[in-house]
Amino acid sequence: MIISASRRTDIPALYPEWFMNRLLAEEVLVPNPYNRKKVSRIELSRETVDCFVFWTKNPEPMLPYLKRLDMLGYPYYFEMTITGYREDMEPNVPSTEEAMATFMLLSERIGRERMDLRFDPIIINEKYPLEYHLEQFEMLCSWLHAYTDRCIISFVDYYKGSPFVELEAEDMIETAKGLVQIADRYQLPLYTCAEKIDLRPYGIQTGACIDKKKTESIVGYRLDVKRDRGQRRACGCVESVDIGMYGTCIHGCRYCYASGNTETAAKRHELHNVNSPMLIGNLKGDETITERRMRLQRDDQLSIFEFL
Repeated sequence: MIISASRRTDIPALYPEWFMNRLLAEEVLVPNPYNRKKVSRIELSRETVDCFVFWTKNPEPMLPYLKRLDMLGYPYYFEMTITGYREDMEPNVPSTEEAMATFMLLSERIGRERMDLRFDPIIINEKYPLEYHLEQFEMLCSWLHAYTDRCIISFVDYYKGSPFVELEAEDMIETAKGLVQIADRYQLPLYTCAEKIDLRPYGIQTGACIDKKKTESIVGYRLDVKRDRGQRRACGCVESVDIGMYGTCIHGCRYCYASGNTETAAKRHELHNVNSPMLIGNLKGDETITERRMRLQRDDQLSIFEFL
């Protein structure tokens, strides 16, 4: 099974020691996001995990643990987000310059094929007009094009309580054209993430963050995986198991759908115990623990094309 770590919180930046402790214990407990009393026990052995996908804005705290991760033989790659926003939008993440330096360092260490650059979400308003995003994207491409094989973009989505509105199709297309002109100069392929609008006519391919072909190239074998039906309809990711928890990221990004109230997230973060089987807190005794069926999704079925 592919393990997502995590769409719900930034594990590499905030909980790397806990993650390694769970890996050494070869299991993790994950409460249901909507009912804490329903808990899944997920096996994290080499016999069940095909690949880890790390989502992060700051992988630097994870760096000391990568050698151990490599020794244990787990395949993995990073989805690293760098947006270029200022502190009013992202108060607790590294500066763009610091993030780029870490991106390059990590890419040199693990290989550019295991580093995806995410430029999202794109929010266009008076403070952050299109010209601002194009300027930031130009800087990112100029520094990072040699350290990654692809860049994934997405536009802001509206959710209940969000202060941001979704862009009109015309604005998305105009933005896409500007990004493509820049990316083409650096020969950096662009992909979309869960976008309803088709931007292929403008040079941006429909993509998937947890991508079947990419993951297969990293693990070294074919995967028997289907599209993840638990994600948004426009999402092209294949199925995975997420081991994070909502409301536990303290980055404070204003556009985030996963962290919720910043003060609440900070209080939950204080309850974190690196030795707990759960990301936040401990079992209270009234939970029902269910063993999640886990297996390698290796596809050993021979293809006729292998003999041609």
